[in-house]
Amino acid sequence: MAENGTDCDQRRIRMSKEQHNGNFTDSSMLSERKRREREERLNIVLWKKPLVTLQYFCLETLINLKEWTIKLWQRRGALVCVLLALAVLTAMYYIEGTHQQYVRYMEKKFFWCAYWVGLGILSSVGLGTGLHTFLLYLGPHIASVTLAAYECNSVNFPEPPYPDQIICPDEETTEGSISLWAIISKVRLEACMWGAGTAIGELPPYFMARAARLSGAEPDDEEYQEFEEMLEHAETAQDFASRAKLAVQNLVQKVGFFGILACASIPNPLFDLAGITCGHFLVPFWTFFGATLIGKAVIKMHIQKLFVIITFSKHIVEQMVALIGAIPSIGPSLQKPFQEYLEAQRIKLHHKSDSAVPQGENWLSWIFEKLVIAMVCYFILSIINSMAQSYAKRLQQKMYSEEKTK
Repeated sequence: MAENGTDCDQRRIRMSKEQHNGNFTDSSMLSERKRREREERLNIVLWKKPLVTLQYFCLETLINLKEWTIKLWQRRGALVCVLLALAVLTAMYYIEGTHQQYVRYMEKKFFWCAYWVGLGILSSVGLGTGLHTFLLYLGPHIASVTLAAYECNSVNFPEPPYPDQIICPDEETTEGSISLWAIISKVRLEACMWGAGTAIGELPPYFMARAARLSGAEPDDEEYQEFEEMLEHAETAQDFASRAKLAVQNLVQKVGFFGILACASIPNPLFDLAGITCGHFLVPFWTFFGATLIGKAVIKMHIQKLFVIITFSKHIVEQMVALIGAIPSIGPSLQKPFQEYLEAQRIKLHHKSDSAVPQGENWLSWIFEKLVIAMVCYFILSIINSMAQSYAKRLQQKMYSEEKTK
């Protein structure tokens, strides 16, 4: 590992010497060209160039499908094993027998876990766009379970995935018998699966930087180039953002496992830099992924769960509604929809499955639903734009390569 790092450093030194000898284009001209090309790519969006964007998106999709097909063919042995395993599982799923109760149980758990892992990956990767699934899905889910637990004084509603509405159990419970730990335990599975998904989503920057360091190539990735520029100008960095990034890089590089664990255990927008740093300095995979998984799926998720549960506990919610009502002039009019929403939720929680469900919709829930739809639509549009810009980047690289060969 150290030899690979030394070889890469020697190649970089030789490249630097060649650059000083004039074998490369002047750095200022090259940076100006990159800036101009980046601006051209950023203009390829649906609301500016819809036809070009859709064309580039389709072409990039076809290229990615071709690359994935080639990779699958190269690993056809593993693919055959996976297909055989799926065939056996399919046969077990459809053949009748006493094992069907366990099959149904495992099916329900698998899809429930896969749903939250997928949302975690989307939140972390997002194909360069990011879908904040904690704010849109996991946070509201924990909040609804918390409100139901305090209203029912129990967490003995159905196991996940829940039905369309959570119904309080018939058992008699005393007021105030619900505990914070009981609510944490109720939402632990989905929260940990979401955290595991965010940890998986941190792997692409790590693998990209690691492959670049081992091969000695210069990847055309803006985050990685920014990281290398930061290393070059580390001693002269003055602004807060550069110093914060440098602090993360130093912590991960010098402390190792526990440094990665510390960065992953708190809400940290600079964690992508930790993945690039670990890949660049050839930190072993299980050191990086193990620390990231423990930090995000265990420590950080319990901190976030505690925050949401405490915020939506019964007395805190009542105090917040009372504070809204204390706002001069507009307070009572703002307080009313919140009170109506909470009352509607209480009625639904005490509804029995064989009785009619009360109709009516609060404008708060209507706004939240429309917000979720808008965020998902924006996420899809961002993916289309991002893939179209990736194809434009391919064309620019091809043009640059042809100019160099002339």
